[in-house]
Amino acid sequence: MLLAGPTLALAQDRPPAARQSLLELAWVLGQSHALTQACTPEDQTWRARMTRLIAVETPDQAFEARLAEQFNAGFAAARQSFPTCQPASKAEAAKVAKRGQELSAALSRTP
Repeated sequence: MLLAGPTLALAQDRPPAARQSLLELAWVLGQSHALTQACTPEDQTWRARMTRLIAVETPDQAFEARLAEQFNAGFAAARQSFPTCQPASKAEAAKVAKRGQELSAALSRTP
């Protein structure tokens, strides 16, 4: 008997709205990475999650580059706004995490 697991979504096969959500999620992961590193510079959690997102989505080269650009832009934006660990950066991290959860949940329901 042959058992098959769930089919993984390929980024390029997703509808345009889902592709846009993937780009927004990459931005959010970049923000999360910067906000976490403001308090714990050695933490690579969010960079690892971005790497996992790319591995799971298996985007074509052009879309992978766009995802990386969004991650880096989100990182730069958060680093500029919150360069050091402070209560405001922790509050922003919680807000960004909530948005990331919303995007992830929506993407998990999209083919």
